[in-house]
Amino acid sequence: MEFITETNRIYAKNEEGAVIAEVTFPETQQGVCTINHTFVDDSLRGQGVAGKLVSAAVAHIEEQGKQVAATCSYAQKWLEKNR
Repeated sequence: MEFITETNRIYAKNEEGAVIAEVTFPETQQGVCTINHTFVDDSLRGQGVAGKLVSAAVAHIEEQGKQVAATCSYAQKWLEKNR
């Protein structure tokens, strides 16, 4: 699965062009991006896709020299386990 990276969003589409996985992380304070939404289509659940999305978001945020925060419950748990 290929992820498409935008400024404050990483996502994947299926062959029909529908979004099947997504994480969003707007800059909520100067130098801080907050992961506020993680979505994975039911057909992909249990395959580690959400973890890959959050990991990619964290890497993208840190590459920009910004700090990571999270209000999304999945991202909060991921950060606790992986940071």
